[in-house]
Formats: sequence, structure tokens, C-alpha cells
Amino acid sequence: MSDVKPQTPEHRRNRREIARTVTFVVLAVLITLFAVLNVKEVEVNWIFGTSNAPLILVIVVSLIVGILLTYFATQLSRRKR
Repeated sequence: MSDVKPQTPEHRRNRREIARTVTFVVLAVLITLFAVLNVKEVEVNWIFGTSNAPLILVIVVSLIVGILLTYFATQLSRRKR
């Protein structure tokens, strides 16, 4: 006899959870490839000088700053209403 028990509906993953997991894995692979392909050092010009940094670091920092500025601008506009 087999010891495999039938899964109850609470234990089975629904399609939404599977799609979310697959999407997360695909995004993780794409982000990893993007990072690996952008390791070249680039010159960053600041107001008071220049420095060298990996391109992926410049992109990620720019992305984070953009997300934070958008978040704070949205919060500020909600308070004014």
C-alpha cells in the first residue's frame, strides 16, 4: 500500500501562488543576469569631483533614490489633500 495521503485544498497551491513564485524566480534570474553583465567600472561625476564605481551599483543606487523620491512625493501630495 502507498503511504501517500491526498492533499487537502488548504495544502495545495493555487494558480496565483504558482504564478507569483514563477514570476519571482524569473525576475531573480533577470536581475542576476543584469548585475553580472554590468560590472564594468564607470566614472561618476559629482558636483564636487569624480569617482569610479561599478555600473550596477550606480544603477541600483539611482533606482533606490528614484523610488524613495516618488514615495515621499506621493506622501506629501496626499497630506495636502
